[in-house]
Amino acid sequence: MPKATDKKTVSITPSSPPPAALNKAKEGSEVSRRSFFSWLSVGWIAFIAATGGYFTMMLRFFFPNVLFEPVQTFRAGFPDDYTKGQVDLRWKEKFGVWMVRNDDGIYALSTTCTHLGCTPNWQPTAKKFKCPCHGSGFRITGIHFEGPAPRPLERFKITLADDGEIIVDKNQKYQQEKGQWTDPEAFLKV
Repeated sequence: MPKATDKKTVSITPSSPPPAALNKAKEGSEVSRRSFFSWLSVGWIAFIAATGGYFTMMLRFFFPNVLFEPVQTFRAGFPDDYTKGQVDLRWKEKFGVWMVRNDDGIYALSTTCTHLGCTPNWQPTAKKFKCPCHGSGFRITGIHFEGPAPRPLERFKITLADDGEIIVDKNQKYQQEKGQWTDPEAFLKV
């Protein structure tokens, strides 16, 4: 029977070469001053770029999105510039207003359809405003007579300035169904 004190011992002689992994670790552990500072500078540049990007995004919040709309009050010329029974289209694109003169006076109609907000077109041969989106029709007065629009076109406040020029204020709207078209500022007596 073998004795418990008998052990096989394995000895490594100093003449045997160390494993390959130990050689690699020992060779790569030396960091030169030049490589240290180059890696340090790369790290600082990355940090500064990330911080700059962050502060650029934060700075963006100091400049909000602003919607620049046209002026809501404008001068629309003199009453003699408008012909009776005609719709004047010169303010349609810039201000969204049709100027109409009839026997009673001048009024400013909104160019926004009361159905879904499209812009109707004036059809002079048919003497009506026709919405191209869903077919709503409005008479020259702005009264709705066909299509899905729920109510007539709106009128804007119209007054005369001291020099006799017409002033249209789009901030004040007048609705026919509320009886506001009879208001003295809903039309201009000339």
